[in-house]
Amino acid sequence: MENRIRERYNDDILREASRRYGIDEDHIRLLDGFESFMFEFERDAEEFILRIGHSLRRSEALICGEVDWINFLADGAASVAKAVPSEEGKLVEHVDDGAGGRFLATAFVKAKGGPPRRAGWMPEFYERYGALVGKMHALSRGYEPADPTWARPHWDDPIMLEVERFLPPSDGAVVERYRELTAHLDGLPRDDDSYRLIHQDAHTGNMFVDEDGRITLFDFDDCAYSWYANDIAIVLFYAVSSEDDPVLFAREFMRHFLRGYRTENRLDPVWWDEVPHFLKLREIDLYAVIHRSFDVENLDDPWCARFMDGRGERIADGVPYLEFDFSVLAEWS
Repeated sequence: MENRIRERYNDDILREASRRYGIDEDHIRLLDGFESFMFEFERDAEEFILRIGHSLRRSEALICGEVDWINFLADGAASVAKAVPSEEGKLVEHVDDGAGGRFLATAFVKAKGGPPRRAGWMPEFYERYGALVGKMHALSRGYEPADPTWARPHWDDPIMLEVERFLPPSDGAVVERYRELTAHLDGLPRDDDSYRLIHQDAHTGNMFVDEDGRITLFDFDDCAYSWYANDIAIVLFYAVSSEDDPVLFAREFMRHFLRGYRTENRLDPVWWDEVPHFLKLREIDLYAVIHRSFDVENLDDPWCARFMDGRGERIADGVPYLEFDFSVLAEWS
């Protein structure tokens, strides 16, 4: 989270947001504060999530667009954590921060179950994962925001591409690779069969799995208009990120993931050639986000420390994120 947002937040903001959603102060607790302040709360014997973000990061209209799409997907039987209204029937509540900005509060049904345990990563899970992403892509073809002003940004909107803002001057070569990459992506076609609204962060940290194996996806904060292949590439990016043999795991994971995906949606095989580029986009974006959010010289998060080890040099030298034969994806899709 940016310091300028964190510095404006105080307990009065939480109290007012809680009042708007009818939350008793004894039934709410902080979960996280990475991009927004996330809380868990109980109301009428049910569990919910309260998210408090800021207008400096996402406008009220953009958040309205996010929850409008989430509820559209839920109404289409996609397993996503639905947004719920405040006491006054609003899906987004704003609370002035006293400095000319607004904190924006949104509540969601808490997904059933818990984080998918690595021991449970089996072919059946991969297929259900793929089917859920495929279903969202199929539904997305028929989505238009209820209010045109709620339209979510495209992948290349300045609020989505902030890499250069967060990288130090010493990373000039990374910035150059990034500019070459975005120029390539900007030349790709954007037709309705390949490019619509996507989650853009559908990794396993943004889902729960219940005892019956049902996956519920949440955290649509980064949803944007982009390529379906990009959504799939981001799934793959995180799936292999902690593997000792990422290529071997990618073969196993994608074979089953795409088997599930094709039960709900079909994608022209030509897009598999672009997956390495989408992987590189996420690699550079994450590299910049970690620069923004952490002291990269003293990383105490093991995953981030492992990811950042030599990362800048590999990006600058054009080393692929994953040395994989992506042509095989056409056989599986």
